[in-house]
Amino acid sequence: MTEANRQLSPEEPDDQLGEGRMGFLDHLEELRKRIIRSLLAIAAGMLVAFFFVDRLGDFILGPTLKTLSPGDAIIFTKPGEGMAFYLDIAFIGGLVLAAPVVMYQVWRFIAPGLYANEKKFAVPFVFLTTVGSLGGALFTHYVMFPGMVAFLGTFHTPAMKFVPRVEDTFELYKNMMIGMVLVFQMPTLVFFLAKMRLVTARFLWRNFQYAILVIFILAAVLTSSTDWWNQTMFALPMIGLYLISIVIAWIVAPKQEKGDGDTQKLRLVFAATAIDQARRRRRRSPGEWPRARRRSI
Repeated sequence: MTEANRQLSPEEPDDQLGEGRMGFLDHLEELRKRIIRSLLAIAAGMLVAFFFVDRLGDFILGPTLKTLSPGDAIIFTKPGEGMAFYLDIAFIGGLVLAAPVVMYQVWRFIAPGLYANEKKFAVPFVFLTTVGSLGGALFTHYVMFPGMVAFLGTFHTPAMKFVPRVEDTFELYKNMMIGMVLVFQMPTLVFFLAKMRLVTARFLWRNFQYAILVIFILAAVLTSSTDWWNQTMFALPMIGLYLISIVIAWIVAPKQEKGDGDTQKLRLVFAATAIDQARRRRRRSPGEWPRARRRSI
């Protein structure tokens, strides 16, 4: 078979393949294009966020200021620390605003390697990753970070004053937000794993107790608190995400996995057993049962 015939072979229909096979240099060119577009989107988002940088700064530092004594403030000791703080805020704001565009560029980069029926997942991918990122950021700001700062502020004594620095406070805030944004991508990860038949809702449900153990360990590490109530407060959203992931895995599972396959198998086994018993009764001679009865007597 020649190369031309191999390309026109009906075994590989064009509507089932991606946009075509790409060479290594083509992949690099595609990657460069997607990175440039993502950076342009982030830069545009930074320009928008820069006009509200003062409000964003007060918004981020608000939970820490509430833990300080009246009249105290967050300090900075390096000459460029304050300017770096506002630049970082503008960057994070631009990244949040450009998140849908960046996720779409990521999808467009991997789309050529997918089949045509797999490309319909572009909208769920962008939607789930965007919602997960926003959910993780909001949970960090309103729940996790204030609880962490309040716990650290309890070590304030007359001999040891709690005066946080801008750089350290924002570093803690940023690290916690990145961690929770990744945690809130759990439904997205389960969505694609279920589509690839690597996990099922039944598997996730059977390992639910182990998931709870891992979640509470993670909550203890993130909160740095020995208070079980704080750990439970931080673990509950993660448990909720795990349960949502189970539902997502059940919804997107193939049809044969949604049905009660085990129940059908048991019905077939019982039916086969009943038929076998009926055949044995028919083959039994008429005088066999009375003789067996007299012998037992």
